[in-house]
This record gives sequence, C-alpha cells and structure tokens, in this order.
Amino acid sequence: MLRVIFLTLFQCFLLASGLVCFKLAVEKINSFQWTWNDFANLFTNWWLLVSGICLIAATLLWGFIMKHFEFSVAYPITAFAYVFGMLAAIFIFHETVPLTRWIGVGLIIAGVVFVVK
Repeated sequence: MLRVIFLTLFQCFLLASGLVCFKLAVEKINSFQWTWNDFANLFTNWWLLVSGICLIAATLLWGFIMKHFEFSVAYPITAFAYVFGMLAAIFIFHETVPLTRWIGVGLIIAGVVFVVK
C-alpha cells in the first residue's frame, strides 16, 4: 500500500510541477502574433521544455501506476495535486490564499486519508 501512495504522490508532484512550469512559461510570452519570431521564442522558452518533461514523466508514471495498482486506491490520491498547487501558489507565485481554500485543502487531505485506510 505504501508503494502506491508514494508513487502516486510523486506523480502528483510531477504533474503540479509541470503545470507550475507551464504557468512560468506562458508568463514569459508577452504577446503571440503567429510569426516565425514568436515560434522561435517558444522553442527557447526553457520553462516550456521543463513543463513538457514533467508532464510526460507524470503521464508515464501514471500509466505504470494504473497497470500495477488498484484504480480505486490510486486515483483519489491524485487529489494531492491540489495541495501541491496551493503550496506553489504561495511559495512560487506569492499569492494570498484565503482561509476557505485552506479548509478545502484540509478536507482533501482528510478524504484521501479515509480512502487509503
């Protein structure tokens, strides 16, 4: 049971990291006019590359998890991606998170604990 929990948490971390990097990538794009210059800028956007690598790795790991573990256990654990996203919002994007969202995160964590018990 611990193996599926740790693998799925790592998959959620990769997924959240990929989406954080994607946000950082699109923030670097000032405007997009469908010119060759704009496409060249996309291909030199390192955040976009890191985002793709993280999302591909998360997808491949998810495939491994689906093949070897019960869906009813693994899938609810993916809700931890919200927790990682909330932490990224605070520590990377310096967003203010209201109490109601923290209550939601607490409910997500409690729900996952009940599912894997």
